[in-house]
Amino acid sequence: MGLSTLGIPQPGACTMPIQTIPELFQAAVRDYPRPDCFSYRDESGNYRDVSSEEALRRVRALRLGLRSLGLKPGEKVALLAENRLEWAITDLGVLCAGGITVPIYPTLLTETIGYILNDCQPAAIFVSTAEQAAKIGSLRGQMPFLREVITFDPTSEQDTLTFAKLLQIGQNLADQNPPSPAEECDRVDPHSPCSIIYTSGTTGNPKGVVLSHWNFVSNVQTTRKLIDFFYPDDRCLSFLPLSHVLERMAGFYTTLSSGVGIAFAARMDSVPVDIMDVKPTLMVSVPRLYEKIYAKVLSTAMASGGLRKNIFFWARGLGIQAAEMRAAGREPSGWFAFKLKIADALVFKKLRAKLGGRIRFMVSGGAPLNSRINKFFHGAGMTILEGYGLTETSPVLTCNHFGAIRFGSVGKAIPGTEIRIAEDGEILARGPQVMLGYFNNEEATAEVLDADGWFSTGDIGHLDDDGYLFITDRKKDLIVTAGGKNIAPQPIENAFATDKFVAQAVVIGDRRPYLTAILVPDMENLREYAKGQGLTVEDDEQLVADPTIRNLFQGIVDRRNQDLPGFTQIKKFNLLPREFTLDGGELTPTMKVKRFAITRKYTDIIDAMYPDARELD
Repeated sequence: MGLSTLGIPQPGACTMPIQTIPELFQAAVRDYPRPDCFSYRDESGNYRDVSSEEALRRVRALRLGLRSLGLKPGEKVALLAENRLEWAITDLGVLCAGGITVPIYPTLLTETIGYILNDCQPAAIFVSTAEQAAKIGSLRGQMPFLREVITFDPTSEQDTLTFAKLLQIGQNLADQNPPSPAEECDRVDPHSPCSIIYTSGTTGNPKGVVLSHWNFVSNVQTTRKLIDFFYPDDRCLSFLPLSHVLERMAGFYTTLSSGVGIAFAARMDSVPVDIMDVKPTLMVSVPRLYEKIYAKVLSTAMASGGLRKNIFFWARGLGIQAAEMRAAGREPSGWFAFKLKIADALVFKKLRAKLGGRIRFMVSGGAPLNSRINKFFHGAGMTILEGYGLTETSPVLTCNHFGAIRFGSVGKAIPGTEIRIAEDGEILARGPQVMLGYFNNEEATAEVLDADGWFSTGDIGHLDDDGYLFITDRKKDLIVTAGGKNIAPQPIENAFATDKFVAQAVVIGDRRPYLTAILVPDMENLREYAKGQGLTVEDDEQLVADPTIRNLFQGIVDRRNQDLPGFTQIKKFNLLPREFTLDGGELTPTMKVKRFAITRKYTDIIDAMYPDARELD
């Protein structure tokens, strides 16, 4: 299926079908040339634009530079870096050279990086900083297959090549023998491997998911049919790791192919500042960002008190009601529309301004998004389109889109994709985006992919009468209590996450007589509350142990329990004085909770909540 069939004007588009990522990139440069194809913060702290023409020149130079180093089609090239311009150029350059990219999260420990490299055995690796180069330096002696290490930033590591030098080598070759348009990229089979993406995994070693060019391109093209990305002044802020398949496909390939400018956030913690400078019209994220924004807005409203607090909650109620009306196909009118306009002027317009003032829509994936938070943003004029998929499905299987939004669901199956529910409730999927398999792991592939192409997602869910998919939980995360009750912990945890005093929540109860929870407070809000209560403590550990704080959280738990059946209610809880982190081994690189790691790490805390219980064998 070519770009010309997508129902979007294609200036100068040819009739050749787009089936590979290099073809997708070349079509984007040809059909949507723009002065700010990519933008990044330079050393002075200002955003600098890179035109489509300049991006093509650098990709061409990198391709030729890699070929001069002896890279052969089908060889693998690893990429260990944060989101930045060089990441995008490297990915496109490697693919145009016929190589296979292996993105690696820069937050991973050296041991895990070593496992990935030994598993896929790349011919070369690109690294961002001196810190990442040092990780590879400590491993390189045991990796004879690794011929080249290319660094984006200066490093003291020996036997490395700088990114700038490699580009110069390639540019010299291009100047000596300018390639024709037909020679810009190596021809590759659309169904050949494009990338190997290692799943973060909550237990065991990561598995390498092999995705083809057509896996990605078919997903891009189908998504573009459903969501109108292209406006001449559209910009996307890229901050979700490009090693994450959602950002790679939606925030990079889809936006690029739609003529949307891509601006890279300087760092994750600089996103609030970057948003104000870039003023994006769309963003791709996991639910945690939206939860944090909502919690901050809620906290500010509560702290303002009096009239401002009342106005906020009045506006929030109107916005949620308006979101529900629009999802049902009804547009607010009359007196309600007038009140909504006032609410927009007093509350929602200010919120949009804090996100740059130009947001048209945002995309959420990777984990369930609380429906109340989704409705709030929708009512505030910033629609969040929630979808569902996995690394193994490139990733999109289903999504909500304009004109077809059902809150609480992850949307309908995208065209060309089949979804069915197995007898045990597991979601099964089949379509052109389903992976080729797990690299070097036929046994694991056979466990999830049958002979008819049906992929077992490992998620539990159901389809409503209109075909909207609702996710309940991960199959392996389901809690089976000592009494034999099957309980999905995520909906309970998501409910806690909407409270301004709760940063994270993990429900415990597998093979136990009742449910308990480990709650991680939002320490900023909690310290402010403690100050208002006149509490004097030395540190956060003392703060969470204070009886006043315990009573506060008991009230939170009691309120949540009111909406739950008896066997799913939280009977006891404990508070931790710090958030779960990747470095602490409690989160995956995609910010998912490692339940097994948490239950093992906090055994004493958990056991204290079951003083009289005897765990079943």
